Amino acid sequence: MQSHYLEISMISTKGLLELSYLIGSVTFIIGLKMMGNPKSARKGNMLGAVGMALAIAATLFLYKTDHTSKEGLKIGILAASLLIGTLIGWLTAKRVQMTKMPELVSMFNGMGGACAALIGLTEFEHNLGNAGALSFIMAGLVIGSVSFSGSIIAYLKLNGSMRNPIRLPKYPIINFVLLIALIVFSVWMISSGCSDNLMLYTLFAAALIYGVFFVMPIGGADMPVVISLLNSFTGLAAAFGGFLYDNKVMLTGGILVGSAGTLLTIVMCKAMNRSLLSVLFGSFGESAAQGDQAEVKGSIKDINVSDLAVLMNYSKKVVIVPGYGLAVAQAQHVIHELELLLEERGVEVAYAIHPVAGRMPGHMNVLLAESNVDYGKMIEMEEINPTFDQTDVVLVVGANDVVNPAAKTDPSSPIYGMPILEVDKAKHIIVNKRSMNAGYAGIDNILFYDPKTSMFFGDAKKALTELVAALKSL
Repeated sequence: MQSHYLEISMISTKGLLELSYLIGSVTFIIGLKMMGNPKSARKGNMLGAVGMALAIAATLFLYKTDHTSKEGLKIGILAASLLIGTLIGWLTAKRVQMTKMPELVSMFNGMGGACAALIGLTEFEHNLGNAGALSFIMAGLVIGSVSFSGSIIAYLKLNGSMRNPIRLPKYPIINFVLLIALIVFSVWMISSGCSDNLMLYTLFAAALIYGVFFVMPIGGADMPVVISLLNSFTGLAAAFGGFLYDNKVMLTGGILVGSAGTLLTIVMCKAMNRSLLSVLFGSFGESAAQGDQAEVKGSIKDINVSDLAVLMNYSKKVVIVPGYGLAVAQAQHVIHELELLLEERGVEVAYAIHPVAGRMPGHMNVLLAESNVDYGKMIEMEEINPTFDQTDVVLVVGANDVVNPAAKTDPSSPIYGMPILEVDKAKHIIVNKRSMNAGYAGIDNILFYDPKTSMFFGDAKKALTELVAALKSL
C-alpha cells in the first residue's frame, strides 16, 4: 500500500514538473511576442523572467533523482548558488551605465555559453557509449565554448581594450582549418567511444581558441552583428542541453534565443547591406586604414549656441539623430528636455533610428526610452528617410558612420552600399561632436564638409544643456 501511494505521488510530482515546464515555455513565447512592441516589452521581459523562475523552482523541488539525505544537500547547494548568481546579476544590471549596456549584454551572453560548455564537461563521462547523447554534448560543448570566448573578445572590443581588429596573415584559412578540425575531432570522439578526459579538455580548449580567433579579426563597427550571432550560438547550445536532458523548457528557451539571434543577425546584415561572410572575413575601416578611401576635401564651418537656438526656434520640423556619442555623454535626458521645449514652441520633433547605431541592436531605442521619449517619435530608417527633404533642421548627436553619404557616393569607401540615414537632404544639418575624429568604422565623414552642415563642437551633455538654456532665453 505504501509503495502504491509512493508511485502515485511520483506520477503526480512528475506531472507537476511537466506542467511547470509547459507554463515556463508558454511564458517565453508570449514574452518574446510582447517584446516586439516597445510599449509591452518591459512586461514581456518580466513575464519571461517569471516563467524562468518557475521552471528553476520546479526543477529544484519536483525533480527527484534519489531519496537519500544527499538530495537535500544537493538542493541546498544549488539554491545557494542560484541566490548568489541572482544577486550578482541583479546588482550588475542595476548599476551598469547605459553606455556600458552593450558590454553587459555581451558578458551575460558569454556566461550562457559557458554554462552550456560546463554541461558538456560534466555529462560526458555519464553518457559514454551513448552516441546520441554524446552528439548533443559535443555540439553544446563546442558551440557554448565558442560563444563564451567570442563574447569575451567582443566585450573587450566594446569597452575599447581591443578596439582595432587583429588580422593575422591568411586568417580566414586559419579559422576555416580550426573549424574543420573541431568538427572532425568531435566526430572522432563520438564514433570511437573515446573516454579520455584529456581529449575532452583538449577539445574544450580548442573550441575556446577558435572563439577567440573567430571574433578577434572583426572590426568594432560590426559588433552589433557579432553580438546577435553569438547570442544565437548560446541559444543553440542551450537547445542541445534541452535535447540531452529531455527538458522542454530548456529546449524551448534555447530555440527561441537561437532563432531570434539568427533573425536579428540577418536584419543587421541587411541594414549594412553586407553578407554575413563579409562581416566575418572583413571589417569596416580596413581599406581606409590601407589608404584606399578617396581623400576627403573641403572646409568645415561651426555654429555657436545662440545661432543654433534661433535656427531651431524658428523651424517647423526638427529631426534628431542619436548616436553612441549621446550615450557616452549620458545626454539622453537633456535631449528629451530639448525635444519638449521645441514642441512647446510648435516645432515638430522626431528621432531617426538607424538599425546599427550604437554598439548593439536597439541601443538607441533603449537609450531614449530611459529618458521617457515617446516610442512613437522613434522613427526607423526606412520610414524617415523620405521625409528628410521636408526637414528644416537635422541635429546629429554623436552619430557618424550611419549618416555618412560616402556609403552612397564613394565606391572606394569600406561602407559603400550600406543603407544610411539620408540627413544630407535636409535644409540645415547640425553635427554635434567633441572633435573631428573618425567614427567607429575608422573613416572620414564627407557630411561634415557639406555646405549645409555646421559643426556644433563639444561634449553632448554640456553642449545640449547650453542649447536648452539659450532656447529658454529667447
